Amino acid sequence: MSFAGQAAWITGASSGIGAALARALAAQGARLILSGRNTAALEEVAKDCGEALVLPFETTDIAAIAPAVEQAWDWSGGIDLLVNNAGISQRSLAVDTAYEVYERIVAVDLLAPIALTQAVLPKMVARGSGRIAMISSIAGKVGVPMRTAYCAAKFGIAGYADALRAEVGHLGLQVHNIYPGSVATDVSRNALTADGSKRGVSDQTIDNGIPPAVAVAQMIEEMLAGNREIIVAEGAEKAMGEARRTPDALLDQIGAFMAAGYVQRMNEGAK
Repeated sequence: MSFAGQAAWITGASSGIGAALARALAAQGARLILSGRNTAALEEVAKDCGEALVLPFETTDIAAIAPAVEQAWDWSGGIDLLVNNAGISQRSLAVDTAYEVYERIVAVDLLAPIALTQAVLPKMVARGSGRIAMISSIAGKVGVPMRTAYCAAKFGIAGYADALRAEVGHLGLQVHNIYPGSVATDVSRNALTADGSKRGVSDQTIDNGIPPAVAVAQMIEEMLAGNREIIVAEGAEKAMGEARRTPDALLDQIGAFMAAGYVQRMNEGAK
């Protein structure tokens, strides 16, 4: 199995996990739609991706989403895989952190991927197929210090994706929650500090983390296998993620609610 011939749309595709995922999917023969804010960086990634559309936009610009969706869908004849990867992290204690930092991180890491997914979702449902992948974090499974805003957003996107999967799984769609641990990217360097400024330095843990190419190879393999929760981590981070893994039996039970007439019962009860 592979993504050969399929269209994959990746946000945050200019660097890190997004760029590595684009290159790996292109190597399988996928057609890529690459989004982010840095057009020049996206064009560099596109050089390695064969058939690719560079589609820059700011994910928090809600007005830009609808035309971007139409352009992406028309270019590719449909989206087979949407990867919500764009995000921003945090390195500051809650007691020191300005509320505006919470607003910014929640807007980027939670509301923006929901907005894009909501815009693509009706088209996937009408077609009866498609995959949606949310790049969360081990910090979306376990609350960790200096990341209260980041954890709140990543926990939130995981809940949205779980509920969405229960609603659309029987319609032919797949929803993947992906939980990376430390991957060697600029995530820490680009993280926001207490006043909202960019941190500008990295963590040793991140610098010594999983190479992006290795991380995305696991992500692709597990998506193709149909895995709903994908934990990409090592050592203590992997142990933390596995300790909070949702059992497949529970995911199956929640997904079965729809087939059992859950929506009808809810609507009848509201009358």
